[in-house]
Amino acid sequence: MARTPTTTDAFNAVAEASRRDLLDALGTGEATVSELVERLGLSQPQVSKHLAVLRAVGLVLVRVDGRHHWYRVNGPALKPIYDWVRMFERTWNARLDRLEDLLEELKTQEEEP
Repeated sequence: MARTPTTTDAFNAVAEASRRDLLDALGTGEATVSELVERLGLSQPQVSKHLAVLRAVGLVLVRVDGRHHWYRVNGPALKPIYDWVRMFERTWNARLDRLEDLLEELKTQEEEP
Protein backbone atom coordinates (compact mmCIF):
# COMPACT_ATOMS: atom_id res chain seq x y z
CA MET A 1 0.00 0.00 0.00
CA ALA A 2 1.38 3.40 -0.96
CA ARG A 3 2.19 5.88 1.80
CA THR A 4 0.01 8.97 2.04
CA PRO A 5 2.05 12.08 1.23
CA THR A 6 2.77 14.26 4.24
CA THR A 7 1.53 17.30 2.37
CA THR A 8 -2.06 16.13 1.97
CA ASP A 9 -3.38 17.37 5.30
CA ALA A 10 -2.43 18.62 8.75
CA PHE A 11 -2.77 15.17 10.33
CA ASN A 12 -0.17 13.62 8.04
CA ALA A 13 2.11 16.62 8.45
CA VAL A 14 2.17 16.46 12.26
CA ALA A 15 2.70 12.70 12.28
CA GLU A 16 6.45 13.45 12.21
CA ALA A 17 7.88 14.33 15.64
CA SER A 18 10.29 16.93 14.25
CA ARG A 19 7.42 18.86 12.71
CA ARG A 20 5.55 18.82 16.02
CA ASP A 21 8.74 20.12 17.66
CA LEU A 22 8.86 22.92 15.09
CA LEU A 23 5.27 23.88 15.85
CA ASP A 24 6.12 23.90 19.57
CA ALA A 25 9.15 26.10 18.92
CA LEU A 26 7.01 28.50 16.89
CA GLY A 27 4.22 28.51 19.45
CA THR A 28 5.75 31.46 21.28
CA GLY A 29 6.10 33.67 18.20
CA GLU A 30 7.96 34.13 14.96
CA ALA A 31 11.37 32.66 14.27
CA THR A 32 13.83 32.37 11.41
CA VAL A 33 15.25 29.09 10.14
CA SER A 34 18.54 29.89 11.87
CA GLU A 35 16.79 30.41 15.20
CA LEU A 36 14.88 27.15 14.78
CA VAL A 37 18.09 25.28 13.93
CA GLU A 38 19.62 26.58 17.15
CA ARG A 39 16.56 25.83 19.30
CA LEU A 40 15.96 22.33 18.01
CA GLY A 41 19.46 21.11 17.22
CA LEU A 42 18.44 20.00 13.74
CA SER A 43 20.39 20.77 10.59
CA GLN A 44 19.35 23.71 8.41
CA PRO A 45 18.23 21.41 5.55
CA GLN A 46 16.08 19.36 7.95
CA VAL A 47 14.39 22.46 9.38
CA SER A 48 13.78 23.86 5.89
CA LYS A 49 12.34 20.55 4.67
CA HIS A 50 9.95 20.25 7.61
CA LEU A 51 8.91 23.90 7.34
CA ALA A 52 8.11 23.32 3.66
CA VAL A 53 5.76 20.47 4.60
CA LEU A 54 4.10 22.55 7.32
CA ARG A 55 3.68 25.45 4.89
CA ALA A 56 2.23 23.17 2.21
CA VAL A 57 -0.63 22.16 4.51
CA GLY A 58 -1.07 25.70 5.86
CA LEU A 59 0.08 25.07 9.44
CA VAL A 60 2.92 27.58 9.16
CA LEU A 61 2.91 31.03 7.59
CA VAL A 62 5.95 32.99 6.48
CA ARG A 63 6.67 36.71 6.45
CA VAL A 64 9.56 37.96 4.34
CA ASP A 65 11.51 40.93 5.69
CA GLY A 66 14.48 41.65 3.46
CA ARG A 67 16.68 38.57 3.51
CA HIS A 68 14.95 37.07 6.52
CA HIS A 69 12.00 34.70 6.42
CA TRP A 70 9.99 34.76 9.66
CA TYR A 71 7.86 31.67 10.32
CA ARG A 72 4.87 31.46 12.62
CA VAL A 73 2.11 29.01 13.44
CA ASN A 74 -1.19 29.44 11.64
CA GLY A 75 -3.48 28.72 14.59
CA PRO A 76 -6.77 28.38 12.71
CA ALA A 77 -5.25 25.64 10.54
CA LEU A 78 -4.66 23.56 13.70
CA LYS A 79 -8.39 23.53 14.54
CA PRO A 80 -9.16 20.16 12.89
CA ILE A 81 -6.44 18.53 14.99
CA TYR A 82 -7.65 20.33 18.11
CA ASP A 83 -11.23 19.20 17.49
CA TRP A 84 -10.12 15.59 17.00
CA VAL A 85 -8.01 15.58 20.18
CA ARG A 86 -10.90 17.11 22.17
CA MET A 87 -12.92 13.92 21.59
CA PHE A 88 -10.27 11.98 23.48
CA GLU A 89 -9.98 14.64 26.15
CA ARG A 90 -13.65 14.21 27.07
CA THR A 91 -13.30 10.42 27.16
CA TRP A 92 -10.18 10.48 29.31
CA ASN A 93 -11.59 13.09 31.68
CA ALA A 94 -14.64 10.89 32.23
CA ARG A 95 -12.43 7.84 32.85
CA LEU A 96 -10.19 9.76 35.24
CA ASP A 97 -13.25 11.05 37.11
CA ARG A 98 -14.48 7.45 37.54
CA LEU A 99 -11.03 6.37 38.72
CA GLU A 100 -10.95 9.22 41.24
CA ASP A 101 -14.38 8.16 42.56
CA LEU A 102 -13.20 4.56 42.89
CA LEU A 103 -10.05 5.59 44.74
CA GLU A 104 -12.08 7.72 47.14
CA GLU A 105 -14.41 4.79 47.76
CA LEU A 106 -11.47 2.45 48.44
CA LYS A 107 -9.87 5.02 50.74
CA THR A 108 -13.12 5.35 52.70
CA GLN A 109 -13.43 1.55 53.00
CA GLU A 110 -9.82 1.32 54.18
CA GLU A 111 -10.40 3.96 56.87
CA GLU A 112 -13.46 2.16 58.28
CA PRO A 113 -12.74 -0.07 61.32
